Amino acid sequence: MKYPKLRELKEAVTALIRGPVTTTFPATPHTAFPKFRGKPVGDEKECIACGACAEVCPARAIEIKDMLDTDQPSRAVIWHYDICIFCGQCERFCTTQKGVTLSTEYDLATFDRSSIFCEVKKELAVCEDCGQVIAPKAQLAWTARRLGPLASGNFNLIYTEQKELQVADDISSGLPAGDLNRQDLYRILCPRCRHLVLVFNQTGKQP
Repeated sequence: MKYPKLRELKEAVTALIRGPVTTTFPATPHTAFPKFRGKPVGDEKECIACGACAEVCPARAIEIKDMLDTDQPSRAVIWHYDICIFCGQCERFCTTQKGVTLSTEYDLATFDRSSIFCEVKKELAVCEDCGQVIAPKAQLAWTARRLGPLASGNFNLIYTEQKELQVADDISSGLPAGDLNRQDLYRILCPRCRHLVLVFNQTGKQP
């Protein structure tokens, strides 16, 4: 019988004195490291609901749901943790770089899969003529702030920013339905309806 080496004997005695290296999870909750990739959490203030995170999610764990059949159209961005692989692509490619961050929370075990999700809702800007979705109002306002004075070249951007600052009223209210005039330039319109307004503005004729 061979005797153990002194090095191995030293490690055995050290382990016996110090105790186990592993944690006693789940009896004692484990504290993850600061850069541990846990569940992604959407920020209600910083998220603009642009949908960029859903485009780059390899697991298709992010759902974009537009709710138009309500008094106030809105968009919901939903992170489904039962599908998420915690890759961090949503955080990496976030448009604002602050809309979603990976937390250190990892213990998501549950018997109800429908309860493990995160949701952010934002108000939608829709065309005032045809009802087509243009973009979330938060995205338009964020884009206008990023462009600064250049935003004045886009009616939807400048008008959204003015309404956010509460310096513009809804001048489209009270206008006869279907009539075109110069005030229509200052309405939230999709590209198609905006084209019709600009053609009328330049020619004075109904497109």
